[in-house]
Amino acid sequence: MGFISTLLNFLGCSVQTNKKDKKLSKDTQDQISKSIEDFKNRSIHKELTAQIIDTTSDDNLLQVVFDNLSEQQPTDYKKEYQTVMTWNKPQQAIYMIWLLEAEVNNGGYNQFYFNSSGQFYKHLPDVLKLVGADKFADLTKRANDIYEKENSKITKHQDGTLECFSKSYDDNPLNKFDDEFYKLYDIENLQQIQVDFIRKHKTEFIDK
Repeated sequence: MGFISTLLNFLGCSVQTNKKDKKLSKDTQDQISKSIEDFKNRSIHKELTAQIIDTTSDDNLLQVVFDNLSEQQPTDYKKEYQTVMTWNKPQQAIYMIWLLEAEVNNGGYNQFYFNSSGQFYKHLPDVLKLVGADKFADLTKRANDIYEKENSKITKHQDGTLECFSKSYDDNPLNKFDDEFYKLYDIENLQQIQVDFIRKHKTEFIDK
């Protein structure tokens, strides 16, 4: 369901995965290389139509919608939040959830809050509920509460350098939510939930 999130789900959390566990077979490496090449050469629709959505497979629909929303972003990403908040709620939901998945699957909730994606953290529980992902909404709400309550402890090593960011994972109270997030996919198919939501609310995503 979208190359980036699929690849990150496959590889798991890069920060917490042992290097030995990351050794991939030749076939898997070739498959990933082909996926990367296909991803680079994918069609990006600056305007979405009902026909594009209807003829896009479930496997690619999230990527197509996210690409379309990304095309609406200004070149100055300092205005990302301002731009997203002008969209309708369904568009906001898909964009924000994509960021959450990409960040947590790559580096946990700690990375999600640390990067620019964190500017949307207060909205995530509501948009997750909007698409019908109630368990992910509850989990993210609990992570948000800890992030606010333990903010000084979580951010004390984060001075903007990669070294200090890596150190911020030590004894981080957010770490416990990461495994719960990964396991939750077995109970609540977040990506399929979003695909079903897009199809049900198709008119909210088309540009013409």
